Amino acid sequence: MPKAEADFNGLRIAALESRRAADLARMIRRSGGKDHVSPSMREVPIEPNRGAIDFAYRLMTGDINIVILTTGVGFRYLIKSIERHVDQKRFLESLSDVTTICRGPKPAAAMKEFGITTTHRVPEPNTWRELLQTIDQHVPIANQVVGLQEYGITNPSLVAGLEARGATVEPLRVYGWEFPEDVAPLEANVRALAAGQREVLLLTSAHQVVNMLRMAEQLDLVDALRSGLHRTVISSIGPTTTQMLEECDIHVDFEPSHPKMGHLVIESAARCEAMVASKRRLFASSPAYRSKPMNHPSDNSLFMRACRGESTERTPVWLMRQAGRYMAEYREVRAKQSFLELCANPTLCSEIMCTAVDRLKVDAAIIFSDLLPILVPMGFDLEFVAGDGPVIHNPVREASDLARVKGLDDPQSLDFVYETVRQTRADLPESIPLIGFAGAPFTLASYAIEGGGSRQYTNTKKLMRTDIGAWNALMEKLSAAITVYLNHQIDAGAQCVQLFDSWAGCLSAADYVEFVLPWMKQIIAGISPGVPLINFATGNPELQPLLRGDRRTVVGVDWRIGLDTAWQRIGHDCSVQGNMDPSVLLANPDVIRAQVAKVLQQADNRPGHIFNLGHGVLKETPVEHAIACVEAVKELSRREPPKS
Repeated sequence: MPKAEADFNGLRIAALESRRAADLARMIRRSGGKDHVSPSMREVPIEPNRGAIDFAYRLMTGDINIVILTTGVGFRYLIKSIERHVDQKRFLESLSDVTTICRGPKPAAAMKEFGITTTHRVPEPNTWRELLQTIDQHVPIANQVVGLQEYGITNPSLVAGLEARGATVEPLRVYGWEFPEDVAPLEANVRALAAGQREVLLLTSAHQVVNMLRMAEQLDLVDALRSGLHRTVISSIGPTTTQMLEECDIHVDFEPSHPKMGHLVIESAARCEAMVASKRRLFASSPAYRSKPMNHPSDNSLFMRACRGESTERTPVWLMRQAGRYMAEYREVRAKQSFLELCANPTLCSEIMCTAVDRLKVDAAIIFSDLLPILVPMGFDLEFVAGDGPVIHNPVREASDLARVKGLDDPQSLDFVYETVRQTRADLPESIPLIGFAGAPFTLASYAIEGGGSRQYTNTKKLMRTDIGAWNALMEKLSAAITVYLNHQIDAGAQCVQLFDSWAGCLSAADYVEFVLPWMKQIIAGISPGVPLINFATGNPELQPLLRGDRRTVVGVDWRIGLDTAWQRIGHDCSVQGNMDPSVLLANPDVIRAQVAKVLQQADNRPGHIFNLGHGVLKETPVEHAIACVEAVKELSRREPPKS
């Protein structure tokens, strides 16, 4: 366990640990926290378990070819469930004769207790994704019957992944997770979390999440609990628990460096006080919390359904920078004022976007604005210079410069953007969803540090590597401001928001994980629940798997990688947007149509694809070519409507 060098400083720490409740309470107190540990579950064998007995007989008669074991305790319960009904020696010999896959060290150790060595062991962090990767590398499962020992509840993503590879899945449930015999402490903790009376929640098991929500449902507190959790710093012990939280639409603020209880407590103690303070500031400036997005007629549009990963009659399409310099209507409006003056005029911004939507006949609109106005109320002197683009005259270069960087304490200073949302929403057809947007924190930080565009990002990387305290302070202010900004856009009427990380491609995947990903997770966790968020970074395909975010996140893909390859890396359970090279629109319509067909072929009719370019429309693009692209997507992607 790591050395205790951090302190919760009196924060109220909720936890739902059962087996080691006393140990966890002591760790929290030793780290300066007020412990509120309430056991949330007990393992209950299923007796008599006819399913387990039938499974054993089918294995011994050769009907099951591959067995996946997900937990050590589950394997022991399996042996106990069948010991009075089948010959244990014959069962273990039959198990030794088939291919076995253990999800980590615990089921492998349990098998070893009975003299069996597993065929394959899934590497850390032992989630269903690593399990499927292990199968892809070592175990052909097409046309095979796979026995899957479940751990309390069914994992639909794993089952779907096995079936997609051609397997017939036979689930085996050997134990369940019931409430503890004394539910009073769990009830008290759930009520306190719902009332905002806990600053931090530590979770050490995926099943704790399920039982917490079950208890909230019994107490008629589900919406109140979700509201409270949105304001609580949530620390998850590792990927499997995080995955369950995300599947339940609950944000995760922090994961320790190793999935161990000691690391969870000590590393949370080091980070959580600052995270709690940040959340308090964030929610003091954000609109009122809503557990679900406001209903809007466009919720059932092709675009919104694709964001949710649902099947659609055809692929929805819109284009980044679909209202811009390539359109004569835009150039006419732009000639009469500066770019910043245009961005501050909601009526003209709405007119420009609605004109583009009407001409192109796209399936979604995005507000007309820019990434950088958010920096002005934060203390930066921004100017758009003809020929040079945006220039910041007072960049941040060292820690002492941070004193003049303000948080977005007055979000209404950007009301012209929210008014653009309101005006555009009012002017658009109700069937068309509206997308709000912001720059991602790395891109905004790069502008703030470099003072404008850059090729090498020398000053940005210098600050990042030489003064991590200053870097984190800047990223914290930017991330909090972005979250507030996007929540106000949602409150003003946006159905979806997009984060643009135009410069993240200059980073390696390792640097992105260390210096950027924690802040992206913080933003995604803080965005109003249920609102789709498109996370778009350009320049480095290796970043793609890191952009997944939570369940409602759509990953934007640029043109530097095939959509099929990108989607496989990201995971087919996640919606994607992209990814035709914008330069294709400079070619003739036949070439455009062929390239549209290629992207659609790579998408392979999977639900959850939104057609877009891999970046914005180039200013040299003929409008007719953009129209031809949209028409080709609509024609070539049409398919049979999903069966009800």
